Amino acid sequence: MTDDSAAARAAAEEESAFSHPPVGPDATAAYGDHPDQLIDFYAPRGEGGPAPVVVVLHGGAWRAPYDRRHISPFAAFLAGRGFAVASVEYRRGAGESGGGDPVAGRWPDTFDDVSAALDVLPELARQHLPAADPRRIVLTGHSAGGHLALWAAARHVLPADSPWRTDRPAPLRGVVALAPIADLAVADKLDVCGGAARQLLGGDEGFAERQPYADPALLLPTGIATVLVQGRDDVDVPQVVAESYAEAAAKAGEVVGLTLLADAGHFPLIDPAADACAVVAEEIAQLAW
Repeated sequence: MTDDSAAARAAAEEESAFSHPPVGPDATAAYGDHPDQLIDFYAPRGEGGPAPVVVVLHGGAWRAPYDRRHISPFAAFLAGRGFAVASVEYRRGAGESGGGDPVAGRWPDTFDDVSAALDVLPELARQHLPAADPRRIVLTGHSAGGHLALWAAARHVLPADSPWRTDRPAPLRGVVALAPIADLAVADKLDVCGGAARQLLGGDEGFAERQPYADPALLLPTGIATVLVQGRDDVDVPQVVAESYAEAAAKAGEVVGLTLLADAGHFPLIDPAADACAVVAEEIAQLAW
């Protein structure tokens, strides 16, 4: 595939994923005082007993213009598959970078928010998702949200002086990370999303110092079942980023699943109209049920 045809295909996939109108949640709850500290809840559709909870962390290179609304069709799709869904909003980059693009991430706010949301989520799920079983939680996230999902599952192996460290593993059935920015060093070398990984950690001055506190590839093993789902034709977050994380896990003595999808790029993983999205739902079900 030529560069031009690959770019055209990626643009078409993105257009399809963003063509779905936002789907309003069944309930929304705040986990803090900031306007972005919100969780949308989607009740499971269909009959049956208490449903597993899928926590969704949206992508968008940790940049402010991309909020949880763009992933709401995916959240509703999962609810239609019988899952209870909690879609987490969090603070993202504010201001502009030197190139005029929005800055990626806010240190430490982005990480503060994901930690706070996950800590209170079981209780909020009990309040707002009566058909859910908060003892069965699967964490998923796309792109930058995939990074945050892997990071959130590794808080118990953070450095001892980290404010986000927990004293035990999170009570998760597992993590399904979708085209995740899973290795910040590799992503930085590849200039993924216009240097977003370096911006997330505060630029040149903060990158090396903060990487041990934020890079999932350095926070292994977690002891939590983890699967990465990656399109082979992804030009936004190339598969080498996921492969690097899986290799780091293997070196740490942990087996991480890596599902590579042919004829799929970055956005079909969260596009309800794409076959890849059904594969994602199956991967989640394998851990949740």
